[in-house]
Amino acid sequence: MPLDLSAVGHHRAPTTVTWDSTRAILYALGVGAGSDDPELELEFTTENSIDLEQAVLPTFPIALAVGGGEEPWHDVDATKILHADQALTVHATLPPFGEALMEAGVDAIFDKGSGALVELSNRMTDPSGRLLAEMVSGAFLRGEGGFGGDRGPASTWQLPTRKPDAVVEQATMPWQALLYRLSGERSPLHTDPEYAALGGFNRPILQGACTYGFAGRAILQAVYGGDPDRFGSMSARFAAPVVPGDVLRTSIWQQDVGIVFVTHTAKGTLVLDRGIATERPVG
Repeated sequence: MPLDLSAVGHHRAPTTVTWDSTRAILYALGVGAGSDDPELELEFTTENSIDLEQAVLPTFPIALAVGGGEEPWHDVDATKILHADQALTVHATLPPFGEALMEAGVDAIFDKGSGALVELSNRMTDPSGRLLAEMVSGAFLRGEGGFGGDRGPASTWQLPTRKPDAVVEQATMPWQALLYRLSGERSPLHTDPEYAALGGFNRPILQGACTYGFAGRAILQAVYGGDPDRFGSMSARFAAPVVPGDVLRTSIWQQDVGIVFVTHTAKGTLVLDRGIATERPVG
């Protein structure tokens, strides 16, 4: 089979990632910062405001991890690989300029019957060894299941029955995937109509990490007052693809510990499910 099951537990030697003001701004624009109200998120989209210091969106580590991970599959049709879920824990707010070490590994491979779910992890530290961020992403390989493996843990997440405490509406642009690809995710699935058709899509779809970034912005503004120092963790499952130009509506419920959220399109399609976010502990 194309999957290398023996890769579970393997970690690649850390690689160096660097970023600067321009790359941080490009990521912010790629996930829609400034598109609703240019003045609301000015600290994330410019480096030379008179009254604001440049800040970095807390979901930016997701983009820095692109291309540095382990991929325990061989000769798998790339049109059959989908971003299934994403989790991020932020331990320190990133500055506009920086350098870090990124260690990538394969945590698990689950047999979902119709496909295989590969869990990939990234651990980001500064040159002194201080932990900056931890990420776990799931890659779903359609047609690669049925090998008799563990199905993985069952979810205990529940959607609240009451009305959400906040609903944030955000418009993606028809060119959103073209802009977000400059943050590193360059699969033609998001830009090439013929390639997207091979994957079974009517047109190119938005990068899952871009949708995740939009939801991260919604949570940052609605729950944490736009302060990246308060943003602690965020996880969600990708339930359906977003088409560039779709309007996203993220519904947020405050819980005793953290929040839960889901994101739909304006047409009612659930695109992010099982969402959880927590505030970063002080200190």
